[in-house]
Amino acid sequence: MRSSNPVFSRRGFSRDNAAGFNAQQPQAGGPAVGTTPYAEGATNPYATNPYAQDTQLGAPPQARGNVMTIDDVVSRTAMTLGTVVLTAALSWFLLPVDEANIGKSYGIAIGAALVAFVLAMVQSFKRKASPAIILAYAAFEGVFLGVISSAVSTYISPGVVVQAVLGTMAVFAGVLIAYKMRWIRVTRRFYGFVMAAAIGFILLMAVNALFSLFDGAGDGLGFRSGGLGILFGVIGIILGACFLALDFKQVEDGVAYGAPREESWLAAFGLTLTLVWIYLEMLRLLSILQGDD
Repeated sequence: MRSSNPVFSRRGFSRDNAAGFNAQQPQAGGPAVGTTPYAEGATNPYATNPYAQDTQLGAPPQARGNVMTIDDVVSRTAMTLGTVVLTAALSWFLLPVDEANIGKSYGIAIGAALVAFVLAMVQSFKRKASPAIILAYAAFEGVFLGVISSAVSTYISPGVVVQAVLGTMAVFAGVLIAYKMRWIRVTRRFYGFVMAAAIGFILLMAVNALFSLFDGAGDGLGFRSGGLGILFGVIGIILGACFLALDFKQVEDGVAYGAPREESWLAAFGLTLTLVWIYLEMLRLLSILQGDD
């Protein structure tokens, strides 16, 4: 199973033999044999880690002092999200969006967003996690979020940012509970559906943005305002929730297969990308709802 987040796309986090991943039925007394990288006869992608499982999946684990754990993922995610929150708070106060400074603040925010995008792409195509790049991405992303949040709070509703944060936390908690209770089952079909929906959603938003350049009102095709805006805001949040389920699957598999501890930075990076997506969609949806009041 590959994640929706590009940072996981080349990793070997997969154990979904029973979910239709071309796995054959297990032989008597033995594990399933198939094309998954962890099936019998396949090489463990983390075999170079001396603390991971042996080269053949199913061998007893060795000393586990240098493998990824849930605590590692939690601590790295807290550091990454903490950087986002810190720089967002600083940019909120240091880059005001009043009439005298709005142009400068927006310019800095757009520049920070572009730098964050470049850093995200660099990390996504690196073979190993780079904590410096990940934290730098979080810092620049925070600058962008801080200015945008300040503008929405100033010109639409003072309480909308708090509501968006609480909404994002609620989505995260809800998906985590549903995943742990196995109400959400991440299968190949689920992954394919989510990715197809995400590609369609992004293409529609890109077309809408393109049309908005030639629309004096800036509404484009209307996918970000009115009834259609509300509908697509809800769809964006649902897609973000699906991404979270895929991310949880990657973390679970990475822990199960003895991924090196450095992979926890990639898990934190992927979760941060998804949470930023959900927050922006939540902020946009609430802005439309409160702007129509």
